[in-house]
Amino acid sequence: MESRAKAMGHGIHPILIVFPLGLLATAVIFDILYLATNRTGFQISAAYTMGLGILGGLLAGVFGFIDWMGIPAGTRAKRVGAVHGLGNVVVLALFAASWFQRLAADNWDPSAGALICSFVGIVLAGVTGWLGGELVERLGVGVSDEAGVNAPSSLRRSAGRARARGA
Repeated sequence: MESRAKAMGHGIHPILIVFPLGLLATAVIFDILYLATNRTGFQISAAYTMGLGILGGLLAGVFGFIDWMGIPAGTRAKRVGAVHGLGNVVVLALFAASWFQRLAADNWDPSAGALICSFVGIVLAGVTGWLGGELVERLGVGVSDEAGVNAPSSLRRSAGRARARGA
C-alpha cells in the first residue's frame, strides 16, 4: 500500500520523521549531560533542540495522518496506525510539557517534572517508532506497489504511470 503523500517517489512522513526523533533524542542527551556536569549550556541546548523537535514532529505528524487516512478501515494496519499516531501525540505532549516547564524557569533550568516528561517521552517514542516499523516492515504500509529487490529507481517514471499517459 503506497504512501498518499509523496515527494520524488518516496513517502514524506518517513523522510521527515528522522528530524524530530533525532532532535528529541539529542535533547534528552543534553539533559543527561546537564545532570552529569551542571553546565548551563547543556540545559539551554536541550530546550532549543527540544523546541525544534516538537515543531518537526508536528510537521511529520501531518503527513503521517494523511497516510493513515489511506489505510483501509477494519484492518490491523489501521489499528496499529492509530496507536502509532496517538502514541506520538502523547510523545509530543510530553515534550511540550517539558519545554513549557523550562520556559517558565530561569535560564531554561529543567525541573524534575520537565526531566521526567522528556525521559518518558523518549521511551514512548521508541515504542511508537517500533510500531511505525511494524506498519512498514510487516504490514506493508507506505511500500510502493512496484517494490522489489530489482525495482527501478523511484526517480524514473514507472511503467504504470507511463501507460496511464499513453507512452
